[in-house]
Amino acid sequence: PLSLPVLIEGETGVGKELVAQALHATSGRSPLVRVNCAALPAELLLSELFGHARGAFSGAATARVGRFAAADGGTLLLDEAGELPLAAQGALLRALQEGEVQRLGDDRPLQVQVRELLATNRDLRAEVSAGRFRADLYHRVAAYPLRVPPLRERREDVPLLSARFAQQAALELGALGAELHPAAQAVLAAHAWPGNVRELRNVIERALLRGLLRQELAPRGCSLVLHAQDVQAALAAEGAPVAAAAQGDLERLAPPQAEA
Repeated sequence: PLSLPVLIEGETGVGKELVAQALHATSGRSPLVRVNCAALPAELLLSELFGHARGAFSGAATARVGRFAAADGGTLLLDEAGELPLAAQGALLRALQEGEVQRLGDDRPLQVQVRELLATNRDLRAEVSAGRFRADLYHRVAAYPLRVPPLRERREDVPLLSARFAQQAALELGALGAELHPAAQAVLAAHAWPGNVRELRNVIERALLRGLLRQELAPRGCSLVLHAQDVQAALAAEGAPVAAAAQGDLERLAPPQAEA
């Protein structure tokens, strides 16, 4: 429940946003407002964070409430915080220190009670040394740093995550459920997972589709079993639009062409 800012660091795909959601869920605060700092051009970021008055700039036909004001009483998640431009970092520092925001084009400051969570796949200490991130802002947001380890450092999570992703995907496909053969689990355990949890989910879903094809489009209500060859084909498909191993299945299951 503290207002202490939390800096969540980790590689792409490790689940930083889920960590942020868990922190918010146990804080007793509401609402949770998310901003993707990498998705907005620098000239629009301050308007997005702090809002603007009508006529503040060309195209501002109506007033806008910024994300800080929208998160008053709750949590503001600044995702991809390492992408914040330097100009925005200075304005953000004042908002974090004073709890005071000022809409563009409006002279009246607004007090807000916001708990900030920042998530980034960059090493902000290195970014400070390189002059791309303000040292004073770093020390403000790193009041409680959390590092989310990559999947290769927590391989005990692979079976648990795989089982959950397989079950979810199977239910979406109308199957009763899905389980992984021990040989398939061994293939998953041996992989390095450079794309972390996001890559694991993609591989499981691809493997499940291949298993569905291999089992002759099992009817709804059946349970699917993922074998080692399903997982190997899914891993081999990284970056490929159609897995070569599945191409024959796709062609075999395609409807026959009408005779000329």
